[in-house]
Amino acid sequence: MIFKLEDVTVYFPYDNIYPEQYSYMLELKRALDAKGHCLLEMPTGTGKTIALLSLITSYVLSKPENPVKLIYCTRTVHEMEKTLAELKLLHNYQTRHLGPAAKILAIGLSSRKNLCVNSRVLAAENRDSVDAACRKRTASWVRALAAENPNIETCEFFENYEKKASAAVLPPGVYTLQDLRAFGKQQGWCPYFLARHMVQFANVVVYSYQYLLDPKVAGIISKEMQKESVVVFDEAHNIDNVCIEALSVSVRRQTLEGATRNLSRINQEIERFKATDAGRLRAEYNRLVEGLALRGNLPIADAWLSNPALPSDILKEAVPGNIRRAEHFLHVLRRLVQYLRGRLETENVEKEGPVSFVASITAHAGIDQKTLRFCYERLHSLMLTLEITDTDEFLHIQTICDFATLVGTYTRGFSIIIEPFDERMPHIPDPVLQLSCHDASLAIKPVFDRFQSVVITSGTLSPIDLYPRLLNFHPVVSRSFKMSLTRDCICPMVLTRGSDQLPVSTKFDMRSDPGVARNYGKLLVEMVSIVPDGIVCFFVSYSYMDEIIATWNDSGILKEIMQHKLVFIETQDVVETTLALDNYRKACDCGRGAVFFSVARGKVAEGIDFDRHYGRLVIMFGVPFQYTLSKILLARLEYLRDTFQIKEGDFLTFDALRQAAQCVGRVIRSKADYGMMIFADKRYSRHDKRSKLPGWILSHLRDAHLNLSTDMALHIAREFLRKMAQPYDKAGSIGRKTLLSQADLEKMTNDGSINEMLY
Repeated sequence: MIFKLEDVTVYFPYDNIYPEQYSYMLELKRALDAKGHCLLEMPTGTGKTIALLSLITSYVLSKPENPVKLIYCTRTVHEMEKTLAELKLLHNYQTRHLGPAAKILAIGLSSRKNLCVNSRVLAAENRDSVDAACRKRTASWVRALAAENPNIETCEFFENYEKKASAAVLPPGVYTLQDLRAFGKQQGWCPYFLARHMVQFANVVVYSYQYLLDPKVAGIISKEMQKESVVVFDEAHNIDNVCIEALSVSVRRQTLEGATRNLSRINQEIERFKATDAGRLRAEYNRLVEGLALRGNLPIADAWLSNPALPSDILKEAVPGNIRRAEHFLHVLRRLVQYLRGRLETENVEKEGPVSFVASITAHAGIDQKTLRFCYERLHSLMLTLEITDTDEFLHIQTICDFATLVGTYTRGFSIIIEPFDERMPHIPDPVLQLSCHDASLAIKPVFDRFQSVVITSGTLSPIDLYPRLLNFHPVVSRSFKMSLTRDCICPMVLTRGSDQLPVSTKFDMRSDPGVARNYGKLLVEMVSIVPDGIVCFFVSYSYMDEIIATWNDSGILKEIMQHKLVFIETQDVVETTLALDNYRKACDCGRGAVFFSVARGKVAEGIDFDRHYGRLVIMFGVPFQYTLSKILLARLEYLRDTFQIKEGDFLTFDALRQAAQCVGRVIRSKADYGMMIFADKRYSRHDKRSKLPGWILSHLRDAHLNLSTDMALHIAREFLRKMAQPYDKAGSIGRKTLLSQADLEKMTNDGSINEMLY
C-alpha cells in the first residue's frame, strides 16, 4: 500500500498496516524531522522492522535533496539476515512502483568468518584464526614477496579484487551475506573486502552493534560514515551492557603468560630485523617522532583494530620518547606485565580507581600515564614494521596494551577490581584483574555526537525514562506503544503460592526450601496435562535450574512430566543447545509436545522465538536478578548512584524485569499467535516490581490474576485455551479495527479520526 504521512509518501509492501505501525512511523518521522534521537518501545510481533525500514527509505525518496544513510545495528547474524530479507521485499515493491529511481544499495557486513569464500582460510576453527589466515595471504608485504617467489600462497579472490581496483563495485540491490558470497564466487572477488569498500557508498548498511560501539572496531569500519546518517539499534534493551563490555578488559594468569611468550617472539623478530634490515626500524622511529597520525593510509588488508580509547585527541601528539625505539617499548611492556603479575598474587579482593592505579604503576614500574596511553598504537605500529601476520597468536599482548591504553586515558567511570578466586568456588585459586567500565555513556557518546538521529528501539524498554539517564542523552521523542488486538491473545498471570497455599519465590532465603521446589514441580505437572504443544520454562540461573531438576528427578516429578511431554534442557554448550532446540521443535511438530528448560540471560532467552505451537505457555520461575554479591556489579551500582542518582534497588529491579519481559515476550511473535505467561514468584505481585514490566504486558494483566495459587491458575488457563480455540476475525470488527487498508487510512485521515486511534 502507498499512503501519505504528513509530507512523506510511504511505500509499505503489505496490503494492510497495524495502527501501531502507523503511529510508530509518525513518531519516527518527527524525530527525523527534528534531527534528534528517539526511544521507541513497540511490542514484539507487530512488524517493527518493516515499519522502520519502509519509513526511513520512503523518507529518503521523498526528500532527495538531503540523502540520509541508514545504519541498522542488530545483535546477531540471524537478526541481520532477517532484516535484509525484509528490506529485499520492500526494495522490490518500491522499484515496482517507482522504477529505477528507487534503486538503492544495501549490504550486510560481518566478520571474515561469515563472508570469506576461500576454502583454505575457512578451514580455521574460530574467528581469530580465520582473520589471521586471511592476513597471511593478503598483507601487503606477503603479496610483495609472492610477486618474486611464486611458492608463497596468496588469496586468488583478493588478488582479483585488487586487480580490478576501483572497477570492483557492487551493482545496486539488497545483498544478504549469502548473496555477497555468491556474488564474490561468481566474479572471483573477495566478498569481505568488497563489502568493506562498498560500506561508504551504500544507502543502507546492516551490521552488528560492535561495529559502532566497540571503539577498536568502529575506528576502522565506521569512520567513513557521514554525519547525515540515521543509526538504528534494534532489540536495544541491553544496550547499556553492550557499551560496558566494549570498554572492559579482564587479565588472568594465562593472559600474562601468553603476553610473555609474545614479547620474546617480538624480541626475536626485532633482532632478526636489526641484522637484515635495520633501516626499517629507523624509519619507524622517525615516523613516531613526527606523531602517529602521519602513518598515512594503510592498505585495507593491513588495517588492524584501531585504538580502544578516543583516538582523535591522542593522534595529534608525538609518541613519548621512552617507547619510540622498539627495544625500549618491549622493556616497558615487560615491566608492565611483571607489575600486573605481582598484583595478581593477592589474598584479598582489591578495588581501586584508574587514577590511583596509574600512580601505583608509575611508582612501582616507572611507567607514566602518557606512555600507557600510547601502548596500543605503538604495538600496532611495531607489528606492522615487523610484518607479523599471525595476529591470532598475539591476542594476549593486545589485551595487555588495550588495558594499558584504557587505564591511561580515562580517569572516571572505571574501577580496577582484583579477585583472588571466584566467590562461588572459593577453594579454586583463579586470580583475575578486571578493568570494568561502569558508565555506558562513554562508548555510545561518540555515536550520539556524530550522527544526526539515533533510534533506540525494542519490545522491552520499560521504564522508558531510565534509558536517557543510563546513556546520558536527551531524546526528542520517547514513546511506548500498545498492541491493538481483536481478542485478548496474551494471558499474563502472577502465581504467588502453590496449591497447599505455601508462598513460592526464588528469594535467597527460600531457595533451598523443599516446599518451593515441590510447588514449582506441581505447577508444571498440572500445566503439561492441559496445555497443548510447547511449554518454555525460564529459571534464574544455571545452578538453580540444575538444583531444581535434580530435586524433581528424586521426587518423581520429572517422570510425571515426561508422561505428558518430552523434556529438553539448555546447557552452556552452544552445539548441545542447538540440537536440543531442533528436537524440541520436532516434538512440537509431530504432536508429542515438549517442555524446554532454559535460563534467563542465556542464549535462548535473548534470540530464539517460540512462536505459534512452539510456545503456548511460558513460565518464569523467580525474578532473574543479577548475582548481587558480584564486586563488579556493586562498583557499578555505586557509580550509578553517585553520578546519575539512580538508586541501587531501582536499577536491579529494572534490570531483572527487563530480562523477565524478554523471556516471556518470546511466545508472542505475531497477532494471530496466542500464549500464556506465568510469573511464578510472590514478588511479582508487588506494585513496585510489577510496574516495571512493559505496557503491552501490563495492559493484559488483570487485577484478578495478580495473586493466584496453582489451582486458580489452572482454571484460568483452561478457560483461556477454550476461548482461543474459537475461530477468530483477523481484521477486527468496526469498533476495534486492527488491520487498516489504504482506503481505511485515507478515510480516517480525511475525517480526522486518525488522531483518536493514535492516542
